[in-house]
Amino acid sequence: MRTLDYLNLNEAKVSGLVSALQQLLADFQVYYTNLRGFHWEIKGRGFFVLHEKFESMYDDTAAKIDEIAERILTLGGTPENKFSGYLKVAQVPEVSGVSSSREAVDNILSTYKYFIAEERKLIDLANDANDAVTADMLTGYLKEQEKLVWMLIAFSTRSCEVK
Repeated sequence: MRTLDYLNLNEAKVSGLVSALQQLLADFQVYYTNLRGFHWEIKGRGFFVLHEKFESMYDDTAAKIDEIAERILTLGGTPENKFSGYLKVAQVPEVSGVSSSREAVDNILSTYKYFIAEERKLIDLANDANDAVTADMLTGYLKEQEKLVWMLIAFSTRSCEVK
């Protein structure tokens, strides 16, 4: 028995969506690791605010990673589970040694710019496959990310003016 047999989705259209979700999973895994590094290594002005914020962000990212992997399984795929596999396909670059709040926030904003563009493409794929559940999941991600982009820009602007 296959789950897809009960979902009334076109297998051919879903297979392209599963591949795109695999890519998103790899990118989120690398992003998660980057956030952990920012959390551990942040120093200077804004330390207390960012240290706590980065922790909440990587907790949220871990939940999204699980949700993406489970969606891949629901759609009949097998999610990658090795970091070496993620690194082969991830478009989000690994970063390390970032202790500056400006550099960390700039990296996060750049990553969200990439995620937002990719998630919009995935929503189109999901809609084309008649997969409202995946489209809804990704639309929820966009809603959170767009708000966080606004907040990080506001934080970054303010913290740059403080001397």
